[in-house]
Order: sequence, then C-alpha cells, then structure tokens
Amino acid sequence: MNTTNTIPESSTSMIRESAITYIPQATIESGRYNIHYLINNSIIYLTICEKSYPRNLAFSYLKEISNEFGHIHGREALSNAARPFGFSSFDNFLGKTKKIYQDQRAQSNLDRLNTDLADVKKVMTKNIEDLLYRGDSLDKMSDLSSNLRNDSIKYRKKAQRINFEAMIRQYVPIVGAGLFVVFLIWYMFLRG
Repeated sequence: MNTTNTIPESSTSMIRESAITYIPQATIESGRYNIHYLINNSIIYLTICEKSYPRNLAFSYLKEISNEFGHIHGREALSNAARPFGFSSFDNFLGKTKKIYQDQRAQSNLDRLNTDLADVKKVMTKNIEDLLYRGDSLDKMSDLSSNLRNDSIKYRKKAQRINFEAMIRQYVPIVGAGLFVVFLIWYMFLRG
C-alpha cells in the first residue's frame, strides 16, 4: 500500500461521483496505482495501492478500518460537533493495521485471502449445486412432458375407439331396420 499524499484530480472527482450515486465499493485505476474505496455509514474509506497489490486484500483492509472506526467513534464521526483532529487517536490503529497489510506474503494476509477464496468456493459450489438441481428439475420436467405426450396419444386412441363404438351404436339400429325393410320387400316379391 502506498501513502501517496496526492490523488489525481480525475480520481477525486470519480470518487465524489461514486459517493453521490452510492456505489458502496470500487477500484479506480490511476496510472501505476489503484485507488480502492469503501463507503460505509456515509464515510468514505480509501487506500492507494500499487496495481500488483491484491484487490481482495485492499478491501479487507478497508473493511477492517471501517469496522474499527465505526466501533470506536460510531455516529459521532458525522456530527457537526466533531473537533478537527478529534480522531487522531485512531492513527495508532491505522498504523498497526497498515503494517499487517503491507506485507502481502504475511501469514495472516494469506489466511485472509484463503478465507476469501474459501468463501468464493462456497458460493461457486452453491451455484453449481443450484445449476445441477435446476438440471435435475429440467430432466424431471422432460420426463413429465414425455409421459404427458404418451398419455395424450393413448387418450386420443381411446377417444377414437369410443367415437367409433358410439357411431356403431347410433347407426346399427337404423341399418338393421333398413336391412329388415329390404329383406321384407325382397321376401314379398319372391312370394308374390
């Protein structure tokens, strides 16, 4: 992390715009450095790091600063009664935390990164499980639709058979009566 005292004007205006539109955290690339910022309880926490510094570690640093500042000073930080340099006691915590985070290879930093990676892995695993569950659900829906299609074919065949039987029941008496009349007429002509 770099403690550069100057922030390019374009970066300052970008942070200001982000605060207005309330983008809670972001990274702004500025030359050789990245400016990471976090907005929490209307307070903007920022750090300037070299581009090679891990982004997750920078935001972990900002979250730790934000949590501690909120714990110690709370809403007092936003009041108009806050004195200039009233939070200088917080400088000790900033210095200690900065030392911890400055060495990217420090074991605690690696542990934090591993924890972050484990969290990402959990999220990805859950997303994959959700996708598999959805895939399983799609397979079930496919099976249900093919069963429904087969049942509808059976129903159509049964409906055709029932319609045919109904037609036979309807026309057999008429055809039978017609044949009886024809047979009677034929019988009378032969006898006659």
